[in-house]
Amino acid sequence: MTKAKEGNSIVLTVGGIQLRFEPNMVAYNKYINEMQPNDKMAPIMNYLRRIVLPADKENLNDFLSKPGMAMKLLNKVNELYECDLEIEVKN
Repeated sequence: MTKAKEGNSIVLTVGGIQLRFEPNMVAYNKYINEMQPNDKMAPIMNYLRRIVLPADKENLNDFLSKPGMAMKLLNKVNELYECDLEIEVKN
């Protein structure tokens, strides 16, 4: 899996197939709010489907039908989307 960030877009190449995502705060917050202790996969898949470019949705759905892919894609997209913040703890 290769990755690149272009402006607000995140481009992942998975198995030679390009998936382009445009995460935003509204979709991200909705994903976080939908998370439940007994339901993790539906919010993940819904979030990825909300932020993928329409032209790549069919390819995304193919990947989402494979075990473990939803979580891997989510982790990569959010790793690139979430801002880095250095936090120091003082005792």
